Amino acid sequence: MSDILRRILEVKAVEIAEARQQLPFTALQQQVESNQSLRQNRRSFEGALRARIAEGKAGVIAEVKKASPSKGIIRPDFKPAEIARSYERHGAACLSVLTDRQFFQGDPAYLEQARSACQLPVLRKDFMVDPYQVYQAASWGADCILLIVAALSDVQMQELEACAHGLGLDVLVESHCPEELERALRLKTPLIGINNRDLRTFETSIQHTLDMLPMLPGDRLAVTESGIRTREDVQVMRQHGVHAFLVGEAFMRVPEPGGELARLFA
Repeated sequence: MSDILRRILEVKAVEIAEARQQLPFTALQQQVESNQSLRQNRRSFEGALRARIAEGKAGVIAEVKKASPSKGIIRPDFKPAEIARSYERHGAACLSVLTDRQFFQGDPAYLEQARSACQLPVLRKDFMVDPYQVYQAASWGADCILLIVAALSDVQMQELEACAHGLGLDVLVESHCPEELERALRLKTPLIGINNRDLRTFETSIQHTLDMLPMLPGDRLAVTESGIRTREDVQVMRQHGVHAFLVGEAFMRVPEPGGELARLFA
């Protein structure tokens, strides 16, 4: 585990403890489970990706991200609702919204604003370590959660996945290396993210995805994450049978994020 990831997880433990003080887990559970409209209004994250791919197009998970620990502020003029609408107009299949405050300057309100501005399914992008966060995600209207293999034990991953599926949420599980991918494949979710970023150096290479593709069974859907910057990158991936992409920074640095999405995936 990298030092930055360890520090993030320490902060998450404090955040969850503070949240539980403000709203006990049993009260949060009751709020979510008694609100039938949350489940009725859920949008299928996996379904949106597969539908777009079935049309012969790329299934793009477009990220709504203000900042990152390594790059600082990426988009000073940050308006989640406008960004979401731009993505929807230009062909995104899904959204990914950062809710981590301390390291990515995200906020739960950004997820709510983005989702209410469009019809796309939305992933809560955060460092999930506790069922409390899964219920939070459901209460904010998220349709999917992210599980990062490097941050979790097998038991934790299985518990969080079961919790999410029980609430009608999809799960995207993210790995960075073959060992993590082996662990990810023990889960039930078909959504398998392969992050092209080396957690030790923070350098990216799309070769990570290509190297690990042979490990994926046919019923799983590979989602390549990070490092997709050019149309050539997209073409290489699609030639190798990868049709689902999570892209953020390349979109966030231009005035019209959706326009850059359309250009990159034309």
